[in-house]
Amino acid sequence: MQTEDYCPGTTDFKFIREKKGAFAGIQEDIEIAGFINCGGCPGKKAPLRARELVRRGADTIVFASCIKRGNPIGYPCPFAKKMIDMIQKDLPEHIKYLDYTH
Repeated sequence: MQTEDYCPGTTDFKFIREKKGAFAGIQEDIEIAGFINCGGCPGKKAPLRARELVRRGADTIVFASCIKRGNPIGYPCPFAKKMIDMIQKDLPEHIKYLDYTH
């Protein structure tokens, strides 16, 4: 959530549109079902928010690069692994995950 003051997700959207980074090699059309944040530290709201994305049609959960890489502010989320693990345990097995965008 701390990166929201600096990053509106435009690079994430650009890489989706241009099928670069984590989206390279994807042949089918990509439709964005939603764009949410973790809900703040320590990320306990993230599974509920991811569940809602799936309910609304998402088949893949993509974690923005800021979560693990810390860009653009140089501070990766200290709860990233725990949060991602919670989401993966909560959602159905057929859901795919990408752990970065660019």
